[in-house]
Amino acid sequence: MNDEETKVRAAGAVLWRPGPDGAPEIAVVHRPRYDDWSLPKGKLDPGETTVAAAVRELHEETGFHVVLGRFLKQVAYGVPGPDGGTVGKTVDYFSARAVSGEFTPNDEVDELRWLSPPEAEAILHRRGDVETLREFCALPADLTTVLLVRHAKAGKRDEWTGDDDLRPLSNAGLRQSDGIRAVTTRFGPTRVLSAPRLRCVQTVAKVAEDLGIEVAQEHLLSEEGYWADPVLGLARFLAIVGDGGTPLLCSQGGVIPDLVTQLAERDGVELELRSHVTESEQRRRPAPAKKGSLWLLSFRPPSGNEGPRLAAATYFASQLPSPSPLNSAKGE
Repeated sequence: MNDEETKVRAAGAVLWRPGPDGAPEIAVVHRPRYDDWSLPKGKLDPGETTVAAAVRELHEETGFHVVLGRFLKQVAYGVPGPDGGTVGKTVDYFSARAVSGEFTPNDEVDELRWLSPPEAEAILHRRGDVETLREFCALPADLTTVLLVRHAKAGKRDEWTGDDDLRPLSNAGLRQSDGIRAVTTRFGPTRVLSAPRLRCVQTVAKVAEDLGIEVAQEHLLSEEGYWADPVLGLARFLAIVGDGGTPLLCSQGGVIPDLVTQLAERDGVELELRSHVTESEQRRRPAPAKKGSLWLLSFRPPSGNEGPRLAAATYFASQLPSPSPLNSAKGE
């Protein structure tokens, strides 16, 4: 189902927490309107991204504040439209770890249960929810999230007469940086790093400001630093991943495609492209990296003498809200 056919857009998540034995427990919710057991989800508000909608809906339905993890899948199906016909609906699902809060029955959800994955699968009503839960279970729950963004728009290089290192974001780029801030904060970044270009630093500066930290500049994430020794550049990137936390890194269009492609080929990961990606971008190798785009990378933790290994990679071409969905559609 393509974007032209989709009239209703929604977002949700597999909400999890570590159980007493360390294995993940899954939150499933009962919706009295439909008398079914479901993964928490809901429609996008006008001017809202799927990332923001997933976090908001989880809090409204379950009472929990969450940190998002990897993108899981998109489920598409038809629902009754306002004119009596059928319109397309898509739901984008993420992994989401509960960090605080508690459940209180509300108009949308009257019961929440924390269950093991097999128990959760057994009571879920919709096939799409079951498939999403299985996708979640295909990898460890507590992967390391890395947010790799390309700097936002900074005008044309040939129209800038000063030092190119000091070329600032344009007005459009400032809007993109606000979108990047709004999206990436939902994944709980703990560190902010950037290639030493003003436009790169400006792209993620507000996230660092929110965290009360400085943007750490990484020469090996710049185009000239990376291509002077790509093996060293990749090793530095993996060292950043291995340091733990949730790093947000801003780099350039001459670095990100090669870096992501090298990781994917090394670790046998298929690249997932999301959010208004053109056919040419779908076919492009190496990986795409539009200005203001995000690669959501998930890594297995180091084990023995082996460093971090890429487990999943999802590309979001834009962090700005897409056109408003048709929220008047009826039904689930």
